[in-house]
Amino acid sequence: MEMEKQARQRYSRQVMFHGIGEKGQEKLERSSIVIVGCGALGSNAANLLVRAGVGKVRIVDRDFVEYHNLQRQVLFDENDVKEQLPKAIAAKRRLNAINSLIEVEAIVADINVSNMERFCSGVDVILDGLDNLETRYLVNDAALKLGIPYVYGGAISSFGMTMTIIPGRTPCFRCVFPDMLPGGAMPTCETDGVLGTAAAAISSFEATEAIKIMVGSDKLNKDLISLDIWDGSFQRLPITRKEGCPACNGNYEFLKNKKTLLKSSLCGQSRAVQIVDTASGEIVFKQLAARLTDVQNLTHNEYMLSFDADNCHITVFQDGRAIIRNTLDEKQAEKLYYRYVRGH
Repeated sequence: MEMEKQARQRYSRQVMFHGIGEKGQEKLERSSIVIVGCGALGSNAANLLVRAGVGKVRIVDRDFVEYHNLQRQVLFDENDVKEQLPKAIAAKRRLNAINSLIEVEAIVADINVSNMERFCSGVDVILDGLDNLETRYLVNDAALKLGIPYVYGGAISSFGMTMTIIPGRTPCFRCVFPDMLPGGAMPTCETDGVLGTAAAAISSFEATEAIKIMVGSDKLNKDLISLDIWDGSFQRLPITRKEGCPACNGNYEFLKNKKTLLKSSLCGQSRAVQIVDTASGEIVFKQLAARLTDVQNLTHNEYMLSFDADNCHITVFQDGRAIIRNTLDEKQAEKLYYRYVRGH
């Protein structure tokens, strides 16, 4: 009874809104969402959705909190940086403190072809909090294959875009962006920066669309929305399904990429390469620490282990991933990964 009373008080202003009402609020409390990526977009959206009372929020993110995140990622503070917390774990702590009535699941992992479908299964909506284009094609394929609505969003500099994808009914991400551009062709937060206000604006659109999907609203966004928060410009661009779109026709090309060794440069981290070997098992930090006798500044907590070697700073996660800083050479990063992390 006390929890019911608390819920009525907590959501009272939202229930008064004609688009939600009591029935809509009940649907929200029974709904679930996965937020893929908990940076500027994901953290803002998670904050809004938890406060709105979405029953289960799953957060998947590969990274940990750093000082440059605090400018735009609203769930984190300086203590999270000092504790070297993964973003998913720090987000869960903060979200549980905001609303103890809901379930928050934190997953510290890289999102790739080996786990994408598993992370998205069993939810009502997939929300985009990503910072790279390739993973969005993978999410789009998974969403269409599983029949789960996907709310796309992206923000860079002062600019942002969003669209809502309902499998079988609307254009998909690949209908609008059919070809993945080569690396370096698109601006990144390393080259153009990003305003926290741009991310906040786009994530507000995303969270609202997710809420509309979960309550069964018929007022979903049918366009590609773009805005420039610095110029104060806003556009709605009509979009249509593309004839012959592979994803819409059941050809999920990005889910078929079965490479086990994945290498990528990271947005927001100068001179850093991430290495993922999906064929290898999890890392036991105590065992790895005992083996690393020829490195410097070795530290670890329950979430990650880091050390310096060969003029690089290497951070290792439990799922076997490693981030190698102070290099952009993927071959060098791979060599260091197998020498120090995998021991061969």
